[in-house]
Amino acid sequence: MTSTHLRNQIVAGEKVFGTLIVSPSPRWPEAVRGCGLDFVFIDTEHIAIDRADLSWMCQTYAALGLPPIVRIPSPDPYTATMALDAGAAGIVAPYIETAEQVQALRGAVKCRPIKGQKLQRMLDGAKVEEKLESYVAKGAEQRLMFVNIESQPAIQALDEILAVPGLDALLIGPHDLSCSLGVPEGYDEPIFLEACETIFQKARAAGVGAGIHFWGSVEQQRRFLDMGANFLIHSADISLFQKRLRIELEAIRKAVGKITPTIDSSAETTI
Repeated sequence: MTSTHLRNQIVAGEKVFGTLIVSPSPRWPEAVRGCGLDFVFIDTEHIAIDRADLSWMCQTYAALGLPPIVRIPSPDPYTATMALDAGAAGIVAPYIETAEQVQALRGAVKCRPIKGQKLQRMLDGAKVEEKLESYVAKGAEQRLMFVNIESQPAIQALDEILAVPGLDALLIGPHDLSCSLGVPEGYDEPIFLEACETIFQKARAAGVGAGIHFWGSVEQQRRFLDMGANFLIHSADISLFQKRLRIELEAIRKAVGKITPTIDSSAETTI
C-alpha cells in the first residue's frame, strides 16, 4: 500500500489496521510484513529512536508496502519536517489542543517545501503561482497529517481543529485522555467512552479519519470500531511479545508440574 492509498482509505472511512513497532531490528520488517497490517506506527515521543534508525525503519517499511506513520516528540513543525525527511509517510503530533498548532503543522506537512514568509502567506490564504499550487497539492496527497486528541481542552476545541485544511485523521491517546478526564486508565468508564465516541463521530462527520491506539481485548477494540473509529493501532511489538511469552511459559510450566510464579500485572508494558 502507498501513502496516498492509505490516506484515501482513512479519509473515506474504510477501516485500516496497524501496530506500534518499537524494535529497529533488521529481522523485524520481514516478520511484520506477513501479519496483515495496512501500515506501521513508529513512536519517537516515548521510544528512544535516533534519526538514523528512524530513517532506516521508515525506508524499509515503505519499501515493503507498509506506510510508516511517525509520532513526533512534540507538536513542532521542524520536528515534523525531520520525520518526513527520514521517510515517514505521515506524522502524528502529540497532545494537540488548538487549531493554531494544527495550522503550523499543516505548513510543515502539507505545504512542503515552502518555508518562511511565503509559507506564512500561503497559510494565511494568499494566492500563489498556479504551478506552485499544483506542485504543493500533489505532494500533500502523499503525506498524512494526524493529531493526537488527549485532553479535555482538545475535545472542546474539536470543531476549530477539524476546520483546519489538510487534516487527515484524529488519533486518541487513551492513557493521557483518561488522565485528563480524571479516570486514569479507566477505559471502561462512561466519561471516557463518551469522549471517545464524541471524537470519532465529529471526525467522521468532518470527513476526517478517526483512530485510537489501544492494547486491550478484541471486545474492547470492536467497541471503538462500532463507535465510529476506522483507524486502529493495535498494541505494540514489545507488548505482544510479552503477552505471548507469558502464555507459553505458563503452559510449559504446567506441563511439567512446575508452579507458575505470581505475575505482577502492573509490569505489563503499555505505550
